Amino acid sequence: MVAKSFKKMILAVDDNPRYLELMGVQLAEEGYRLVAVQSGEECLKAIDVEKPGLVLLDILMPDMNGLETLKRIKKIDPDIPVAMVTAVWDDEEGKRCFEAGAFEYITKPIDMNHFNAAVLSRFFPADE
Repeated sequence: MVAKSFKKMILAVDDNPRYLELMGVQLAEEGYRLVAVQSGEECLKAIDVEKPGLVLLDILMPDMNGLETLKRIKKIDPDIPVAMVTAVWDDEEGKRCFEAGAFEYITKPIDMNHFNAAVLSRFFPADE
């Protein structure tokens, strides 16, 4: 079996390990490497080590929620693109996320066709 080379690395943050596993499989099929962590604190540590090209950040997590994690990410590096991921659409919450620096607000389950067109193609052009 030939090892795949990965286009770019994506950091996914979600307290649901099953969701992270599914995202990893789907993104690997598209040629991306996924680093998965289950908390805001782990996310902040991983950013220093991994230097992700994109962060997928769940909003509802224990301890540090996604919005607080987003604010802390933007203090570390305001240029890291962060897409917020949530199970339930909430206009006010979405507004707070955009004001804090998120570029996208996505609902679960993620529609991979939309995700590829609206998110991945924006940060990882096909010619890379």
